[in-house]
Amino acid sequence: MTEAAWQWDETLYAGSARHYSVGRRPYPAALADAIRTALDLDGTGRLLDVGCGPGSLTLLLAPLFEAAVGVDADQDMLAEGRRRAVGVGVGVGGGVGVGVISVEWRHLRAEALPADLGTFRVATFAQSFHWMDRPLVARRVRDMLTPDGAWVHVGANTHQGATGDDPLPYPRAPWQQINDLVASYLGPIRRAGQGLLPAGTPSGEAEIMRAAGFSGPTRITVEQGTVVERSVDEVTSAVFSLSSSAPHLFGDRLPAFSADLRQLLTKAARDGRFAERQGDIEVAIWRP
Repeated sequence: MTEAAWQWDETLYAGSARHYSVGRRPYPAALADAIRTALDLDGTGRLLDVGCGPGSLTLLLAPLFEAAVGVDADQDMLAEGRRRAVGVGVGVGGGVGVGVISVEWRHLRAEALPADLGTFRVATFAQSFHWMDRPLVARRVRDMLTPDGAWVHVGANTHQGATGDDPLPYPRAPWQQINDLVASYLGPIRRAGQGLLPAGTPSGEAEIMRAAGFSGPTRITVEQGTVVERSVDEVTSAVFSLSSSAPHLFGDRLPAFSADLRQLLTKAARDGRFAERQGDIEVAIWRP
């Protein structure tokens, strides 16, 4: 997929925001510890989380900084982020909350940066950079970083665990069957907003980052491996949290798909439960 092969549109995650807190596993505290150690963070400076979604990473890392800004193009995702921030006692809209942590939520596309947001010690991207005009965003964010700043790319699958055949206390969710069911409704080519991704999301990040003036990367692996249980409701929301199976894509067939999905999951589960082993998280740190 080339940079121009797919065009972003505002329906990319339409209807998915409310499913995140149910269907996506939270990032572990060990991720924040690893980033803090790698960057020698001391509570100063500001964090910019680009493509922040509902704030999963923003809220985890915000306590490591004086303030944080979460940027996303989806209003519903930002509303969910604000809701979650209140739930964990974080200030919103530039206010100060418990622990003197401040998070500002800004509705804009990454391509619109810098948007008078100022400079930042760290910019983070988690499962978001591939949706953007990457060369443009890389150049603009580089100019927003302080001289000692860093770009942090977090790679993880938070909607499902690692593949494997090791014994678990409950069956693994039947993701191949889930994908087949999605394809039976939406077609064999991956959907994304109003467009299609026949070759998947783009790769080649290293070349883009170096062309934008970054050096690196330093790579860190945050190992997990913890076995967690998942309910039918959680796996259902995990499916709807994906751009490729966002609720809007099914149109008036959404009730039928939801019923078929729940029937599939209920049949595959044992006592309504699944188990999965959480996969490792890969972190790439780039320096301007």
